[in-house]
Amino acid sequence: MPARLYTTTEAESIMKRSIFHPTHPVAAAAICLAGFCAVASVNLPANDIQVGRYSLFAATPTEAQADPLQATITVQFPDAVRTVGEAVRHLLQQSGYRLAEPEATGPESAYLMALALPAVQRSLGPTPLKRALETLAGPAFRLVEDPVHRLVTFERCEMERQAVQKVVLAPLTDRH
Repeated sequence: MPARLYTTTEAESIMKRSIFHPTHPVAAAAICLAGFCAVASVNLPANDIQVGRYSLFAATPTEAQADPLQATITVQFPDAVRTVGEAVRHLLQQSGYRLAEPEATGPESAYLMALALPAVQRSLGPTPLKRALETLAGPAFRLVEDPVHRLVTFERCEMERQAVQKVVLAPLTDRH
C-alpha cells in the first residue's frame, strides 16, 4: 500500500479553516468571554439569585411581605359589613393583624367601631392597607399598631380632642 505523501489529514485541514479552532482570534475571545461569565456568576452577592442567563433576582422580601400593613389592597365591602368596626375586621382578615379587644382600648375607639360605615367608603383602593384603615377611622383618629402582637387599634388625636373641648366647653364658660 502506498504511503501518503502529505502530512495533514482532511480533518486537520478542516479544523485549520474553522472558526472554532483554538488559535482563531474570534474563538479565543469567545472562550475568554465564556470563562469570565462563569467566574462572574459564581461571585454573585448572597441576596441575588440568577434566574436566567442574563437576569438576576433580589432574594429579599417585598415591602408588603416585610410589613403586611403596607400591602396594596382593593376592596368592595359586602352588604353584611355595616359598621366601621366590621369594615376594619374585614380588611384585617388576610393580613395577620387583628383588632385589639374593646377592653384594651378606650371608649372613644369603641365609639368609632360602632359608627355606621359611610357609603363613600364601601369601596377602597388600590391603596396600602394602613392607608385604608386610616381612611376608615377619619382624621380625628390615629392608627396605633402593635407589631409584636400584630394588633391594631385607634386612638383619638390630641389636637382633635383639644378642639372639641374648646368648642363644647367655650359656651359653658361664657355663661358664668
